[in-house]
Amino acid sequence: MTQTHDRVAEYGTTRIPYRVIRRDRRTLSIEVLPDGRVQAVAPLDTPEQDIRWRVEKRGAWILKQQRELAVLPPPLPARRYVSGETHRYLGRQHRLRVSIGLPEGVRVTRGELLVTARTPERAELVLTEWFRARAKVIMEERMVWCLEAAEPFGVRHDGHFQLRTMKTQWGSCTRAGRLTFNPLLIHAPKDCIDYVLLHELCHMVEFNHGAAYYALLSRVLPGWKARRARLNRLVELAS
Repeated sequence: MTQTHDRVAEYGTTRIPYRVIRRDRRTLSIEVLPDGRVQAVAPLDTPEQDIRWRVEKRGAWILKQQRELAVLPPPLPARRYVSGETHRYLGRQHRLRVSIGLPEGVRVTRGELLVTARTPERAELVLTEWFRARAKVIMEERMVWCLEAAEPFGVRHDGHFQLRTMKTQWGSCTRAGRLTFNPLLIHAPKDCIDYVLLHELCHMVEFNHGAAYYALLSRVLPGWKARRARLNRLVELAS
């Protein structure tokens, strides 16, 4: 069950409109969406004043995020999946070349993504499925490296995860250790993928985003802030 309503918080003399989304979950999170809107995703029984207090407490961070988003270039036009378009794969732009034929599939060569589809209308599906398959392969490879890097800091996990396209998250981790990652990460460089994997793996030791969590993440992955900034600069989440 999901409940949604709009509220306004105040940070100094600044009013911060925000949307409250109540879900069956345990933690409260504050998010600034790519278009600058603020949303608070909260457990169903969280008191209204607690949500407002959390938004106001993070007021400086929210305004900083909105300022940074305001100077970013406008979103790219909707994809048409035709020859000549560029699509990012592992951080690098590749030009799309679509041909009609069988068998359907995708090949990467000399800065191009060569897509073969039965009909022009199927090019999007063929490429999307290929990206998702590559995301699984690449992230399984990087998970091995990440687990080895995190193990000296007490982080343990069996390495299993699922993929799910999410509008506002690169990844998530439940208290039971169930990991979910956004397949759109395949558009990012491998060092940014490592950041997301390690970010979620650290929740196996510190579940909440407190000082102890960030101290652990900084030990496991020094320079994680630069990787996060690069990820958010290069790859857009689903709209």
